[in-house]
Amino acid sequence: MIDHIGINVSNLEKSKNFYTIALAPLGYKLLIEYDATETGSKYAAGFGTNGKADFWIVDGQVNTPRIHVAFTTESCQKVNAFYEAAVKLGSTDNGAPSLRLHYYHHNYYGAFVLDPDGHNIEVVCYAFLGK
Repeated sequence: MIDHIGINVSNLEKSKNFYTIALAPLGYKLLIEYDATETGSKYAAGFGTNGKADFWIVDGQVNTPRIHVAFTTESCQKVNAFYEAAVKLGSTDNGAPSLRLHYYHHNYYGAFVLDPDGHNIEVVCYAFLGK
């Protein structure tokens, strides 16, 4: 089981804004921030739900190759809301919301965008359309 993940971003403020807005439909919030004096090296911001940060962005040299992170949610509407919020922020569409029968599960409904640094961010639900 994965406890948390972190990715490097080139512009922490821009990425904090992106993730604060794009992940809001999933219930994610910016929960904690650390500056370099606290981490010993870099600025970090943690996002999560229910008081636990499980997705971290760290100010630094962007990961190469770019990272793919998939968030899960319980409804297709939340997948759509994530996608709409991200695209409205200027994200690059990397796969509009749709049922993706060629993926892992016959009810796999997902959407993909590229974050400000080109990381592939996905939101998926395993539900029937209309739920």
